[in-house]
Amino acid sequence: MVKIHPGTGEETRSPYLTTEKESFTIWMKSLVFNTNGCTVFDSKGNIIYRVDNYNSKSCREVYLMDLHGHVVLTLRRQKFGLFKTWEGYRSTSGTAESRTKLEYFRVKNNIFKIPSKDSSSSYRVITGSCRNDEQYCYKMVTRGSSLGIEESCGRLVAEVKRKQSRNGLVLGDDVLTMMVESQVDHSFIIGLVLTHSLINCKL
Repeated sequence: MVKIHPGTGEETRSPYLTTEKESFTIWMKSLVFNTNGCTVFDSKGNIIYRVDNYNSKSCREVYLMDLHGHVVLTLRRQKFGLFKTWEGYRSTSGTAESRTKLEYFRVKNNIFKIPSKDSSSSYRVITGSCRNDEQYCYKMVTRGSSLGIEESCGRLVAEVKRKQSRNGLVLGDDVLTMMVESQVDHSFIIGLVLTHSLINCKL
């Protein structure tokens, strides 16, 4: 599995890089008074990411933060012509004002896909290393209630679906499990998952 460092040509190791296949739990609620937002736990139950939208939903700008409130990614909705896209920026100092386009991604709807009966859809993910919008580095593919994130070659790097208890009981649709392959930047993956939720007005 190749290392995922969106938008950079450097091989510097990200502090968010997985060393092996890892499982995360996503609760589509904020811990702040149980309001709109999102909380992400690792396999040990530790909070590693959070989004606090308070009473707002489908905001134009959303901040992915770590447990201590330092901004990891800024997700911003843009409108180009008739189509809306979402852009993600890496924070360089943990604040919303500090962003770099060196680690950048854009999510666009695949307007050429013909709707199918199995409720599947796909979104192109263009990173900073892809200068041509006709190319894409990754894509998000939904099949029913599951979301897969694939490289352009079709290799699956992460999958999100509803979480099940140990006895096989499916939990509520706001509790998800996310499997991320090894050598993958999970902050980038959760940024894409949140962007998908924003596109579909679920965050």
